[in-house]
Amino acid sequence: MQKEQQRVAIARALASGSKVLFADEPTGNLDEENTQIIMGILENLAHEKVICVVVVTHNRDIAERADRVYRITEGMLEEA
Repeated sequence: MQKEQQRVAIARALASGSKVLFADEPTGNLDEENTQIIMGILENLAHEKVICVVVVTHNRDIAERADRVYRITEGMLEEA
């Protein structure tokens, strides 16, 4: 059920036609299998549909899949 809700949220965000998608902890409540599915969708959007996908996460495994990673350390944004 959670996976379907995540997909609906992604579809709703894309319906606006925006070229930027902000995803705040998009896999936070999902099991590993569904995390992979959602991340696959987000990666496809970024690489195939040329949409800027910004993912905010505390999960290092998710962050490692990103093309670019930034961290906030002591209130400062820095590239990892």
